[in-house]
Amino acid sequence: MTRVLVVEDDPQLVRALVINLQARRYGVDAAPDGTTALRLAAARQPDVVLLDLGLPDMDGVDVIKGLRGWTRVPILVLSARQGSDEKVAALDAGADDYITKPFSMNELLARLRAAVRRTEEAPLEPGTTLVETAGFTIDLLAKKAVRGDRDVRLTPTEWHLLEILVTNPGRLISQKHLLLEVWGVSESNKTNYLRVYMAQLRRKLETDPAHPRYLITEPGMGYRFEG
Repeated sequence: MTRVLVVEDDPQLVRALVINLQARRYGVDAAPDGTTALRLAAARQPDVVLLDLGLPDMDGVDVIKGLRGWTRVPILVLSARQGSDEKVAALDAGADDYITKPFSMNELLARLRAAVRRTEEAPLEPGTTLVETAGFTIDLLAKKAVRGDRDVRLTPTEWHLLEILVTNPGRLISQKHLLLEVWGVSESNKTNYLRVYMAQLRRKLETDPAHPRYLITEPGMGYRFEG
């Protein structure tokens, strides 16, 4: 049974989440604050964490940092905070996804299933050299991309950006993180760089760049590679 830890101080929302999750055969633990959440996570080892950021005893970002000190369990943030700074802070701390309140239960359940599915799939192990999709293949060792039967020419910047995404399959990578890794501190606010280079990568790798299947944008937050 997949076990979900719900960290939320709104009793009505907790009740709705518990009812919906248990109806779909998830095991559920609930914590009303960060301290209880960290204790329960250590004792019960959840498979997924649903985390509110506005907790009564500590900020949810601190809970993320506490969890990331010892576990890679998927963390899905559920928050009314809609500012890009808050989203970036949560993602940079180690959250895997960010869902803004109010949200539909169907969307939440879909994101939850995706998180569970990613943990069940074979992770990209250190030393892995090939990332293969139905549309293209990336050879990380040779720094080579192939689409169909032809090589794809990538600039060093395009390659660096693509490499970060494909080595973190399914993970939502914040714009700030990508900018810092690829362009450095001096260019960390130039989100237009990302839009331009992601558009170039999609033209080179995606069958339908206007409706990408693999290089996905999460508006206001960042990008993810769906392998």
